[in-house]
Amino acid sequence: MTFDHDSSAGYIVNKAARLFARELEAGIRPLGIGLGVFPALLLLWQKDGQTQRDLVERLAVEQPTMAATLARMERDGLITRRRDDADARVQRIHLTARARALEKAATAAAARVNDAALAALDGAERAMLLALLWRVIGALDTTAPPDAATAGHSGP
Repeated sequence: MTFDHDSSAGYIVNKAARLFARELEAGIRPLGIGLGVFPALLLLWQKDGQTQRDLVERLAVEQPTMAATLARMERDGLITRRRDDADARVQRIHLTARARALEKAATAAAARVNDAALAALDGAERAMLLALLWRVIGALDTTAPPDAATAGHSGP
């Protein structure tokens, strides 16, 4: 039996993800935002003051990867780190005024990419695609509790 990449969900989703990433990067690079920091920015724009551990868990990345991402963000003036008031062992990640000022333009760039990619789908098809993708993620994400992938998700 031969592997047919044209009917492989993994191959197709990976190709779509790479195309989304290419277009997003073109939209946010002029803002001085790299593709690698964008997911962390999205989470911090949603809720500032999270911990590194929070970001690692929510983004499903390795601790060293997040540490390097946060170091880059700090170097670029996007975040500051402050000790938690209740537990001095914990550092909270806070957006700088520069990062807050980039939110509207950066999320608009992401919305343009999504709109362009989904332009051929009507509203019901878009909703179905997202629901099905969240089900696939739920099936593969062994770290999340059952139904966590779809429960109240309003994701980017």
